[in-house]
Amino acid sequence: MIRLRNKYPTIFIGAVLLILLLSIVTFQAMQPNENDHAEKNISQDTQEKDLEVSEDIPEDTELQKAEETEEEEQPLAEDLKDRVSQVIESALGLFVKKDLDIVAIGDSLTQGVGDTSHNGGYVGILQNTLNDDGKQEVDIVNYGKRGNRSDQLLKRLDQTEIKDSLEDADIVLITIGANDIMKVVKDNFTNLEYEPFVKEQANYRERLRSIFDEMLQLNPDATIYLIGFYNPFANYFNDVEQLGQIIDDWNGTGSSVALEYDQVNYIPTKDLFANAEQNLLYEDNFHPNPVGYKLMAERVLEYIRPEIERSE
Repeated sequence: MIRLRNKYPTIFIGAVLLILLLSIVTFQAMQPNENDHAEKNISQDTQEKDLEVSEDIPEDTELQKAEETEEEEQPLAEDLKDRVSQVIESALGLFVKKDLDIVAIGDSLTQGVGDTSHNGGYVGILQNTLNDDGKQEVDIVNYGKRGNRSDQLLKRLDQTEIKDSLEDADIVLITIGANDIMKVVKDNFTNLEYEPFVKEQANYRERLRSIFDEMLQLNPDATIYLIGFYNPFANYFNDVEQLGQIIDDWNGTGSSVALEYDQVNYIPTKDLFANAEQNLLYEDNFHPNPVGYKLMAERVLEYIRPEIERSE
């Protein structure tokens, strides 16, 4: 479920009021002054008496006076026009963002491991696709790191470079959790039971909350998307039902935690890799290949497009 954020409501209202005020000033400046009317009425008789004299003034002199009057009035009108235009442009710039900053962070799925086409995984494909649209310039900073677990990602959020990028981000994309599961597999390889996964799942839930809290503290206006993980064991351990259940449970944790936040959304990917007619995994049978990453990029784009269109 996607929730769109409402940015700059107070600033927008203030800008509209300022524009209306300047419009009133401009209108009043264009109206004749009451004193001018009075002076005109008082001097009407005098003007009529001088009519014969004025008729004797050469036409080129009258034309010159008219041009001088027009030249005096023009700078005032142009100045007011420029001031109103500047305010409108400034107000529009506050809530219509031409450029879009995206931060992608997480594990090897963000880094793009397995993409032999060297397009940068789903992140690179997404950036190329968005920039090819030509509607706005999209900059995606990639902080994917192979092997990253949720506890390691949480520590990385203290790095200055990452903090600065998150503060400027409109959208944050996250892949995290697959290596948490793999750590349980490695630690219990000789005696693989369901219980250790359940226990670590609770820790994963708390770390996700800490990650989201930290990101939103750095940037309350960012929209965060947690990308779920697929089951890389499906083709090789399809007879072990518990492995599929573990993936579902952990994805369920990510989805439920995302629902706790107005600005966090969950993007599923498991269905993309389940029962696929073509091979979607790299030769390590764990990471996606170029086709798999392409499907991921398409799914991510589907979910973030409303946010992108809102920013155009």
